[in-house]
Amino acid sequence: MNEKKVIKVGAKAPDFSLKDQHNKELRLSDFKGKKVLLSFHPLAWTKVCARQMQSLEKNRAVFDRLNTVALGLSVDTVPSKHAWAKELGIKETRLLSDFWPHGEVAMLYGIFRVENGISERANIIVDEGQKVIFVKVYDIPQLPDIDEIINFLKK
Repeated sequence: MNEKKVIKVGAKAPDFSLKDQHNKELRLSDFKGKKVLLSFHPLAWTKVCARQMQSLEKNRAVFDRLNTVALGLSVDTVPSKHAWAKELGIKETRLLSDFWPHGEVAMLYGIFRVENGISERANIIVDEGQKVIFVKVYDIPQLPDIDEIINFLKK
C-alpha cells in the first residue's frame, strides 16, 4: 500500500454518505459538534472484524461520555451488514456499507486495497470540526486496541 495516500492528521475529513445496516442514510457532516471514530474493517463475517465491531458496541457508553460516535465501515452490502449485526448482537453501533461505488469512502481516506477490493483495517478519528485528528492502519490480522482509542479521546 502506498503510505503517501493515507489521509493525514490535520486534513479536512472528506464528507460522505453511506447506508447503515438498517438501510438508513448517514452523512459524516451530520455529526458536526461530535468526534467520529471511523473504524474500517476489511470484511464482515470474519473473526477479527467481528471482535473489532463488538468492541465498538461494548464501549458505546464510553463513546457517548466522550462526545464520540463510533461507526464501523466495510465494503460489504447493506443486507450482509444487517445479518451480521444481528448475528453479533450489535444494536446501537451503526455499521456502514461502503459497497457501491465499491470502496469509495475507503478510497477517499486512502486506505482502499485495490488488489483485494477491501479496505485496510484502520481507525480514523475526526474532531468536532470535521478535521482528522488520529489515523492508524493495522495489519489485517491485528485487532485494534480499543483502549488506545479511548485513551486518545480522553486527552
